[in-house]
Amino acid sequence: MDTIKLFDQHVAEYDAWFDQYPFVFQSEIEAVREMLPIGEKLLGIEVGLGTGRYSQALQIKEGIEPSENMRVVAIKRGIETMDAVAEKLPYGDLRFDFVLMLFSIAYFNRLDVAFAEAFRVLKNDGALVIGFIDKNSVIGKQYELHKPESTFYRHANFYSVDKIVQELTDAGFRHFSFCQTLFGELDSIIEFQPSKEGYGEGSFVVLKALKKFPHKT
Repeated sequence: MDTIKLFDQHVAEYDAWFDQYPFVFQSEIEAVREMLPIGEKLLGIEVGLGTGRYSQALQIKEGIEPSENMRVVAIKRGIETMDAVAEKLPYGDLRFDFVLMLFSIAYFNRLDVAFAEAFRVLKNDGALVIGFIDKNSVIGKQYELHKPESTFYRHANFYSVDKIVQELTDAGFRHFSFCQTLFGELDSIIEFQPSKEGYGEGSFVVLKALKKFPHKT
C-alpha cells in the first residue's frame, strides 16, 4: 500500500490522535507559532497539511495535500487545499512569505526536490518552517523501534536535525534558527510544555530557514 492510500483509509484514526494527545498538539502548535514570520498580510502555505488541524490552529488559509480523503476534511475546516505533492508545488515563483512543513517531510519521496520547490515559491527573505520528530530524540527512537506495527510510521523516514540542515543548505537556505518541545515520552506529556531555544532535548524540533540572496557589491 502506498502512503497516500494509507492516509486515505485511516482519516478517522489520524484525526483521533489529536484528541488523544491534546497537550502534545498544543505544545507543538505554540512552538511552531513562535517560529512563523510575524506581520500583516503575510501569505503562506502548509505542505502536506493532512486534515488541516495545524493550518486551522495557525490560521493558515491554503496548502496542498495528496490524500483525497484528508483534503475533504481540511476543506471542511476552511482550508483551501489542492491535490499536489511537495516535489511539484502548483504555485508560481516568489509567491509566499513562508512555507510550513509539519511532519510531512517523513513522507516526501525526495527531500532535495521538495526543499528546492519551497525555495522556488518563497519570496526573497521568505522562511521555510519545518516541524519534525528528531530521529535521535526519545520519541524519535520510540517511533523507529515500533515502526513495523505502526499504521502511520511504518513507511515514514525520520531524520536527524543535522541531516535536515545539510539538505536545506544544499537547497540554498541560510540563517537557521531552532526551538524544541515534547520533553519525555509521548504518554508522559499531560500538560502544556513551553518550547526552548535550540535542539537536542525535546523530541519535536521546529527549524526556520531563510531564503537569502547575497547582497551585490
